[in-house]
Amino acid sequence: MKAIELYNIFAVQVAQYHVNDDIDGAEHNPYQEGSFEALLWTKNWVDTVQWHLEDLVRPEDVDPVEALKLKRRIDKSNQVRTNLVEQIDDYYMSLFGQVETRENATLNTETPAWAIDRLSILALKIYHFGIEVNREDASEEHKAKCQQKYDTLLQQRADLTEAIDQLLEDLAAGRKVMKLYRQMKMYNDPSLNPMLYAKK
Repeated sequence: MKAIELYNIFAVQVAQYHVNDDIDGAEHNPYQEGSFEALLWTKNWVDTVQWHLEDLVRPEDVDPVEALKLKRRIDKSNQVRTNLVEQIDDYYMSLFGQVETRENATLNTETPAWAIDRLSILALKIYHFGIEVNREDASEEHKAKCQQKYDTLLQQRADLTEAIDQLLEDLAAGRKVMKLYRQMKMYNDPSLNPMLYAKK
């Protein structure tokens, strides 16, 4: 699957989410359960909900109790996002893990899934800057600045999708080595976070 096809799954999901724009709404994943496409859809849905959770906690007048609830929910969401990224990498490891690497094969700075994670967030940025470009109550100066950023994001999409395609091609040909390093998150683990295990 080409990177632009991955992006298109994300873009459709973002648009569908915003029909109701509800952080507590149902996911409505259209793909077969267990499929790679379903995994990508869920990944972007989690990203989209978290994007809006982050918006809710930003205002200075947000109720502190509500802000703490949102922060805890964001922390949980971050863990879910990380788990989904690792599942995407598991998929690619199943594709490329047995490829015979060339003698001069090199490592990449990130795995395919972490690059795809950036593509998922990019779909959200493009959607929201598209709204700002066309906001009727915004000044022309605001819209012009947003148009510049929107154009940059479109260029970034072209560059990132090309780079992901190149990485996947290199992995398939053995020019790159795929290694997985699981995320060692400590903040959610009661056995690793001093503020949590000190309370036991």
